[in-house]
Amino acid sequence: MSKYNEFYKKSIQDPEQFWKEQADEIDWFGKPSAILSKDKNGYPLWFEDGQINMCYLTLDKHIQDGFGDQIAFIYDSPVTQTIKRYTFHEVKSEVAKLAGGLLALGFKKGDTAIIYMPMIPQTAFAMLACARIGVIHSVVFGGFAPHELAIRIDDCKPRGIITASSGIEIDRLIAYKPLVDEAIEIANHKPKKVIVFNRKLGAKVPFKKYDVDYEALVYGSEEAPCVPLESNHPLYILYTSGTTGKPKGIVRDTGGYATALKFSMKYIYDVKPEEVFWAASDMGWAVGHSYILYAPMINRNTSVIFEGKPIKTPDSSTFWRIISEHKVETMLTAPTAIRAIKKEDPEGEFIKNYDLSHLRNQFVAGERCDAATIEWYQKHIPISVIDHWWQTESGWPMVANSLGLGEFSMRLGSATKPVCGYNLKIFSEDGKELGPNEEGLVVVKLPLPPGNMLGLWENDKRFKESYFSRFDGYYLSGDGGFIDEDGYVFITGRVDDLINVAGHRLSTAEMEEVVASHHSVAECAVIGISDDLKGQIPVALVVVKAGESIENFQLEYEVVQLIRKRIGAVASLRNVIVVQRLPKTRSGKILRKLLRSIADGENFQIPSTIDDETIIEEIQNDFKISKLGKAI
Repeated sequence: MSKYNEFYKKSIQDPEQFWKEQADEIDWFGKPSAILSKDKNGYPLWFEDGQINMCYLTLDKHIQDGFGDQIAFIYDSPVTQTIKRYTFHEVKSEVAKLAGGLLALGFKKGDTAIIYMPMIPQTAFAMLACARIGVIHSVVFGGFAPHELAIRIDDCKPRGIITASSGIEIDRLIAYKPLVDEAIEIANHKPKKVIVFNRKLGAKVPFKKYDVDYEALVYGSEEAPCVPLESNHPLYILYTSGTTGKPKGIVRDTGGYATALKFSMKYIYDVKPEEVFWAASDMGWAVGHSYILYAPMINRNTSVIFEGKPIKTPDSSTFWRIISEHKVETMLTAPTAIRAIKKEDPEGEFIKNYDLSHLRNQFVAGERCDAATIEWYQKHIPISVIDHWWQTESGWPMVANSLGLGEFSMRLGSATKPVCGYNLKIFSEDGKELGPNEEGLVVVKLPLPPGNMLGLWENDKRFKESYFSRFDGYYLSGDGGFIDEDGYVFITGRVDDLINVAGHRLSTAEMEEVVASHHSVAECAVIGISDDLKGQIPVALVVVKAGESIENFQLEYEVVQLIRKRIGAVASLRNVIVVQRLPKTRSGKILRKLLRSIADGENFQIPSTIDDETIIEEIQNDFKISKLGKAI
């Protein structure tokens, strides 16, 4: 505990010296002397005069240190029944040749490239090849609708697109090339080249004049060396949903990001070099960028690239097979993945078939993890299940159990304590700092530590308005929460997930915690819908565990009684709707705002990040049947 206190105190009181020491832990082409400065708009910059290259840190350095034969990636694809291992030597060779091919096609430092790929090793190779020569990559989920891809093309204006012939969902093949071609037709900006990796799985790959074959490009090119880059040279643009409907292009730097990721692997995740680390996410998310690719590679870990789902590929044993077979020591996933497994295998029968003795820690992130899910996991796998909180904007954890700085006693519902560098506070609506256990807005005092966003791509005005206009000198996270008397941080969810019931401000996250504790509930969402009398009333949408035979009216009665007992009659929860599934993003976040709009009969835009659009009609029907939906 004292080591955390000592580190954290120093990071807040003397951030320049603290992060200078952490920057010394990575290799620079030119070490920075300007540790903390500001850009033209007064926003903090880290290591401004440093020279660095992310691809060098992830590949070349380890090979030079004699670890070229270590396994860098394990590609495990239950959907294609493929397992393949790549050494650092093999990855570096392909990445350097791909980088050489990009240079031959006219790509240069400062250009942008969109990577529209499934979860395959070539996605990582493409990201690293861009990083090697200073091309700014923007990963977009393969399978995104052409319209959404076109929006991103017009925003970041890529010189080219790197794609694959197809991706695979549980029950179907999705041809990517026709989607890319349609997006280029729609977009005003026209990329010069489309590099296509043909997976030879039978997908349609229509040929266009701008097409280049990935394999021919790689094998016909010379290896390109790493280009020394300024610390604040953008490494990537990552689009996240915005309140205006237009996605925000989060820009990440290189030097600060590398420093933060190295720090996090040692002091948050407590992962040693050579260990197997698995982030069961997608490369299209911040988790994928940070913890499938860059952080494990900087730390010389073996990283698992997983193409599949936690269930139905072929069943809910997939996670346990991978952990057992590849001897995974630390895993990171979204709570929704665990809930999906829990729904299919409530008694944990599959878990008994695998040796999970290597697994030390299970981290969860993406949305708040309810106590019922943690308790179910620990009942069947008695290890630490560690919730932690961070955002696309931060790029790495903001609140976490910093294992490498000494164990904390965890508290259910809390993401533990602020990570070094994050001077986190809870503000009221009018900007007053609140005391222990008072719920309000989660803000972070500037400067944000290294690794956080540099800005929004070519949109300084929106950057300031979105994050810094409300409270001068503070980053507004958009989440609500409170800090208890011992300094433990509780994130209660997005600010707009608070509802007002007859003048009482209530947290839907707190209600979800209660609903999820019911023995028949696999997962749930509580939303506030408009009500003529009380302004808003809460409604619970519930997915029932597989094999449960409880009647809907009985479940509703028992859930309502639980809410009355633990929160009180003031919560006014009277309605429980049983649904087959909940609408989610690909990272597993439940789309509560969409659910509210559907229930209230408002016009809504289906988020581009939704996992499956077909669920919308199901949910509309569920609200119709319940007679709660307005004007559906």
